[in-house]
Amino acid sequence: MEIESVKCECCGLKEDCTQDYISQIKSKFEGKWLCGLCSEAVRDEASRGKKPISAMEEAVKAHMSFCRKFKSNPAVRVADGMRQILRRRSSDLSLSSSSSSSSPAPPSSRKYYSRTASTSQVGDSSSFTF
Repeated sequence: MEIESVKCECCGLKEDCTQDYISQIKSKFEGKWLCGLCSEAVRDEASRGKKPISAMEEAVKAHMSFCRKFKSNPAVRVADGMRQILRRRSSDLSLSSSSSSSSPAPPSSRKYYSRTASTSQVGDSSSFTF
């Protein structure tokens, strides 16, 4: 029984497994090695598929695409997260301003979003001040 290190083709997680187990998993997922978590996600996605013949193939492709999106450049992920936060904040503000436009609140009771001056560090030496 020989142990081999194998890397998930979706998320990149490395696991030590026997050759038999590796072959068994690859046969279930279109010849691709998937870790336990990714294989469960693919099985779940495939069970929702309409055509059982191509459901597994489509589920593997969809999950690999999903994982690829999150393995991209970390700076891009941070920027995307900030964009989502700002969109939510903007929609929250527009909802509160439209409801308060019918009955304006006194200036002392209005809520304003603000941030105190602070420094956030990214990496070892770069910094950004708000």
